[in-house]
Formats: sequence, structure tokens, C-alpha cells
Amino acid sequence: MLTRLLSFFLITCFALPCFAQSSTINTHKYQLDNGLTLIVRPDHRAPIATMQVWYKVGSTYETNGRTGLSHFLEHMMFKGTKHNPGSTFTDTIYALGGHLNAFAYYDYTGYLQTLPAQYLEAVFVLEADRMQHLIVDDEAIFEKEKQVILEERRMRVDDQPIVLTYERFLATAFDSSPYRVLPIGWHADVAATTLDDVKNWYDAWYGPNNAIVVVIGDVNPEKVYGLAQEYFGDIKEKTLPVLKPQPEVKPLGQKRITVNVPATLPYLIMGFHAPVLNSTQELWEPAALTLLSSILDGGQSARFSKELIRNQRIASVASTNYDPFLRDANLFTLSAVPASGIGIYQLEAALLEQIALLKQNLVSEQELNRARKQIMATEIYKLDSIEAQADEIGSLESVGLPWDMGNEFLQELLIITPEQIQLVAQKYLIPEYMTVAILKPQSIQGEVDAAQE
Repeated sequence: MLTRLLSFFLITCFALPCFAQSSTINTHKYQLDNGLTLIVRPDHRAPIATMQVWYKVGSTYETNGRTGLSHFLEHMMFKGTKHNPGSTFTDTIYALGGHLNAFAYYDYTGYLQTLPAQYLEAVFVLEADRMQHLIVDDEAIFEKEKQVILEERRMRVDDQPIVLTYERFLATAFDSSPYRVLPIGWHADVAATTLDDVKNWYDAWYGPNNAIVVVIGDVNPEKVYGLAQEYFGDIKEKTLPVLKPQPEVKPLGQKRITVNVPATLPYLIMGFHAPVLNSTQELWEPAALTLLSSILDGGQSARFSKELIRNQRIASVASTNYDPFLRDANLFTLSAVPASGIGIYQLEAALLEQIALLKQNLVSEQELNRARKQIMATEIYKLDSIEAQADEIGSLESVGLPWDMGNEFLQELLIITPEQIQLVAQKYLIPEYMTVAILKPQSIQGEVDAAQE
């Protein structure tokens, strides 16, 4: 089973909702009496359908000492119910010619199945069953899965120098925000997780009034609504835990860490606290930061590729990351690997110089238009995938944003000015309050390569 756990580790990724107006015309939203949200979008280009169930709970809902619970439960959701024991769920989907996936992320946990549209009802049966009747009482199965998760953490975090550096970077950048911990959780917390911890997490959060079902494909919306009523309608809503706000405290100065682990190449990541759509009334600021990210790191014509990699030959890799669609404020990050013979502090100075240029000089209209067109083209291409469409709808709804927020955001992107790009750079990309993490490669014997400084 694949998970979405490490999607955010790929620092070069850039995610926005689909913006095509045509996608909103034929989208239907329903609310069942028990609180379950259903969103259906017909797409008749192929005789297939995808069904995704999103639960509004992820690692940012967890507390110290109990990190990794959402990811742990995601694994256990495939261990069977009293009506469909063992691997019946997975075996049924495969037997019907479909495939499935699941992911635990910061703000949500999701389960998806794509299969011939004629078998959609079978998925409703299976998903409604495991929303109510998951078996979480077999200690042997639980302990075996714990070892699987710990091995996953070793392979994807502990044995990956860049990911390990990113983990420590987040823990340093955030003092109070739950975004300081990766969704997989700290090793010690996972190792100490009990069967009751996972069962209580399931009982607390996995109810219809905390779920969003998204169906896209060769379907009739009213018939899908009928399936939702038939199989989910009688599930009782739950009294959900009250989630207290955990805003990040205001930074009081620059933070720096050095990570000394065995690695082939040095690595640098710099982060600046920045708003998201959920944390500000100023819609234009996340839009301007999104465009700023693309101006720096939006393909071969962007500034990082053109200046740092090709012209100055200071970096072999350089990228930005900013996601405006999270539940709470997060980071705008710059990351890079130095070119051969370039020291890590020389690389840091080069990145900061690019930020300074944005503050001092207005970007050109030509550069701004290139960034707009690139973002829009990328998102329109995603309409080719029914899974990508459902993913965007589910992720927006799961963080408390309307599923069609992408269209409003598009309109804002179209009117952002060079002056606004400059303003957000001046307001948020402040070196005095940034967090810097440096990976200094260490030999197996424990010696740091001083030549890279």
C-alpha cells in the first residue's frame, strides 16, 4: 500500500487546485442528515469512476507523545472489519479491475479507489463498512504493523539525509505549531503507540460528520447520492473532539541548525513564516506568494534555474516550496544543493541575494505573466485525471475551504501586480527571522567534510 506520506518531502513540488471554470459547472454537493458531505462530478470521457473518502484528521490534530497516530490508523484501515475480514477490501477492489491508495497528511487522511464505474456500489459498501466496523483488537496484527511502520520510517526518513534534515528543520522552524512534526511521527512515539491509542483515534474521528466523499467519473449524481444515502445515511454522527487552536508564536530572531549525518552532498533549506488562505483575510497575499514562488522556481525560465544553476553555476539544484491551502499558517521555503566546489555559505548568500533583488526591484510584467501562464497550464492539464480532480476537491474541503476556491484564487492570480510581489517579499521573506538548516555530509567514521563550508 502506497501512502502520500512523503509527498511534501519533494521540495520541488508545487500544488494548487484546478482552476478550469468548466470543472465547476457540473459539480454537485450534498449534505446527509448525519453530517457526511458528498461531492459528485460527472466525467463521461471513460467508463471509470473514482471514489475518495477524506477524513478531517491528520498529524496536526495529534499531541506531543502521540504523533503518527493518523498514519498508523491509515495502515490499520486495511486489516479488515467483522464483515470483510483480512484483505477482503483490497482483494475485492483488485478483483473488480480497480486500484486503491491511501495517504495520511498534515490536515487529513484519505482513501481512494478507482475502478469501472459499473462497480461503484461495491466501493460504497466497503467504505461504509470500515467507517463503522473496523477491527482494532488483534494485538498480533497491531504489533506486526507497528514494525512495518517503523521500517517505513527508517527507510524514508532516518536513512534519507535530506528528509532527516527537513524533519529537524521543521522542528526548529516551529515552536508551537503542530506542523513541526512530520505526519509519520517521531520514532519514539510510534514505537510507544498502543492498540488502544489507535482504536481511540478511530472512535474519535472516523464518523460521517467528519468525512467527505468525493466521486468523479462516468456517473449520475442523483444515483450516487442515492448510494450515499443507502450505505452511509444510517451511520450515526459522532461527537467530535474539540480541537484547540495552536498558532505559531511570533518569531523573535533567526534560528540555525546543522545536521551532521552520512551523506553524499551538502544541502541547505531556509524557511520564512508565511500566511495561507485560512490564516489571513488578505487573499492577495497568498496569491502573490504563489506567483513569487513560481518566479523563482517555475521551470527553466525561472530565476533559480537561469541565474543560480546556469549563469552563476552556484547551485546544482535550487527550488522553492509554498502551499497556500493548509489548515493554518506555514512556511515559504528555499532549498538548494551547491554546485561542485561551491561552499554552503556561498550558496546561502546567493539565495538571499535573489530575495533581496525581489525586494529592491519590481518583477517585469513579462516575468509575471510567464508565472501565471505556467501555473494555469499545469492545473488545467490536471483535469485529464479524475483522481487529480477528486484529490483537489477533497483536500480543499478537508482544510475548511470551499471545493471551488480555486476559481476565486485564479481570479486573484490574474490581477496580482509587480508591486504586490515586492510587498510580500518585503513583509515575509525576512532573513532576521528565518530558519536555516544545513546538512553537512559526514563520513562513515564521523568526520565532517570541511571543504563544503
